[in-house]
Amino acid sequence: MKTEAKVGIFVLVSMGILLGSVYYVTQRQMRGAHVPYKTYLRYAGGLEPGADVLFGGIKVGNVTAVRWDPQDPTRIEIDMNVLEGTPLNANSVAKLGSVTIVTSPVISISAGSNDAPRLPPGGVVPSQESISIDDTQRKFVAVADSARTLLDSVHKDVDELTGDAHQLIANLSDMSGKPNQQRVASILQNADEMISRISPKIDQIADQVQKLTTEADGAIAKVGPLMDNANATVSNANDTITSVREPLETDLTEIRKTLEQTRSLLSDVQAAVRTKDQNVTDIIENLRMATDNLNDLTESVKERPWSLIRIKQPPDRRVPK
Repeated sequence: MKTEAKVGIFVLVSMGILLGSVYYVTQRQMRGAHVPYKTYLRYAGGLEPGADVLFGGIKVGNVTAVRWDPQDPTRIEIDMNVLEGTPLNANSVAKLGSVTIVTSPVISISAGSNDAPRLPPGGVVPSQESISIDDTQRKFVAVADSARTLLDSVHKDVDELTGDAHQLIANLSDMSGKPNQQRVASILQNADEMISRISPKIDQIADQVQKLTTEADGAIAKVGPLMDNANATVSNANDTITSVREPLETDLTEIRKTLEQTRSLLSDVQAAVRTKDQNVTDIIENLRMATDNLNDLTESVKERPWSLIRIKQPPDRRVPK
C-alpha cells in the first residue's frame, strides 16, 4: 500500500473519530441541560412524545410522555423536558397549539410575567384548554343553522316588502293616471274661477269694513270725553257715595277694558283688511256684534245715566202715612 493511501485512510479515521466525539459531547450536554416539567390537559389532540415545546414561540424542549393521569383519568398528563434556565413562572400557561395548520401539534407555553415566581424543576405548568376541532365544527354547525334561519326570515321579509312595493307602485300609477290628472286640472280651474268671482266682493267688503272702522273710531272718540266726565263726577261725589265707590270703580274699569278691547279689535280688523285675510266674514260678524254691544251701551247710558253712579236703581220713596 502506498504512503498516500495510508495517509488518506488515517485522515478519514481521524475525522470520523472527531465528529463522533463532538456528537457524543453535544448529546451529553443537551441531555444534562434539560429539566422536567408537567402539565395537564383535557384534550391532547393527537399530541405524541417528541413533539416540540415552545416558550413564547421559541423551541425550548420536547414532550417525553403523553398518558392518562393516574389520579384523574379524565385528564391527560404530559411530561416535558425543557431547556434549563427557561424562565417558566407561575403565570405561564401551557396549551395545545400548532405552528402552522398542517404541522403536528405542539405544547405552547406563554411567557407569563416577570414579577411572578419561577417554577421549580418538576413543577406543574398551569394549562388552558384549546378549542378542539369537534367544538369548532359544532359551532360552525350552530352558526350555519342560525344563518339559515336568518336567511329564511330575510327571504320572507323581502317577499313581503316586494309585495308592498308592487302595491305601492300600482297605487302611484292609479293616482298619477290621466283621469286623476284631468280631475286635478278641473279642480284648479274651478278654484281660479271662484277666486275671480269672489275677489270684487271681497274688495267691496273690505271698503265697507274700513268705513265702519272709521265710524267706530269716531264713536270711541265721543265716548272718551264721556268717560272723563264720569270719572270727574265720581271724584266729586266721592264723599257722598263712599259705600258704592269700589263697585263703581270696578264697573268703570271693566267698561274701560271693554272699550280698549273694542279698540284693539278694530285695530286687528284694520290689519286683517289690509292683508286681505280670508276670514273677513267672521271678522265682520264679530265687528257687528261689538257695534251692537256698543250701541246697547250707548242707549243704556242715555236711558239710565244714573247707572254710571249706582249699581241698581234706588227704591221708590214711600208715601208718608
